[in-house]
Amino acid sequence: MTNEDYFTMKEFDAAVTVIRRHFQTARHTDLMPKVGLILGSGLSALADSVANAVTIPFSDIPYFPVSTVAGHSGRLVLGELEGQSVMVMQGRAHYYEGYSMARVTFPIRVMQVLGVQTLIVTNAAGGLNMTYRAGEVVILRDHINLIGMAGLNPLRGPNLEQFGPRFLGMNDAYDPELRSLARRVAQEAGIPYHQGVYICLAGPNFEGPADVRFLRLMGADAVGMSTVPEVIVARHGGMRVLGLSGLSNTLSGEEGAPPPNHEEVLEAGEILVPRLEAIIRGVLQAL
Repeated sequence: MTNEDYFTMKEFDAAVTVIRRHFQTARHTDLMPKVGLILGSGLSALADSVANAVTIPFSDIPYFPVSTVAGHSGRLVLGELEGQSVMVMQGRAHYYEGYSMARVTFPIRVMQVLGVQTLIVTNAAGGLNMTYRAGEVVILRDHINLIGMAGLNPLRGPNLEQFGPRFLGMNDAYDPELRSLARRVAQEAGIPYHQGVYICLAGPNFEGPADVRFLRLMGADAVGMSTVPEVIVARHGGMRVLGLSGLSNTLSGEEGAPPPNHEEVLEAGEILVPRLEAIIRGVLQAL
């Protein structure tokens, strides 16, 4: 293994020390957030709603992966949102950028050391289910860890017993109570939503028509290149998780159909940000 195949408490503590120092200097308190949010492609604007914000560039935090993708600002924002103390990742890093799975999920471990108990994770996804439409929200009820089945699992390496067990069960990975809250908020706000299964691919290429047909046969409703490794590590550390996918496009699986592109992902964010923000705010109010 290389030194990025897994990390120890020493590396997590180094990152925590820097975050605490920034937070204490700005806020003069040791009280750290209990809710973490990860904002996906095109969704970073949600962090602008955080009040009394303390902002830290990922590059200032030891061992934090720095995103190289458009639409991922690469900043950690700590503050208040709907009466909850939150820690918001304004963007994320991906496996396809060249990071190991341990590095991609490093921020989740840092959140756990800091005492974050609930994780709300968002992403931009392609719709596989033929009833889905761009601009709609998918409340994740489960996922398919396709890249993990091929060996790219973030729990590979020495198990950190202080976080969780060697062999982790993934039933109810997405917290039923949080999902229920999200459904209620979406219904009351008139936000079009579905409950579905998200599948994670390694990327960075988008799916071809044969890929789309195969993934649909597997039972996946939406597809993306993130989220699942983060959720696995979050659950390993005992965090409650709510997963929300914003549909940037729909994938027909037909030959000759226009190929997806990253620009439409960012454009869809303009529609999805207020919808996701409304759901997240409602869930935070109810916590």
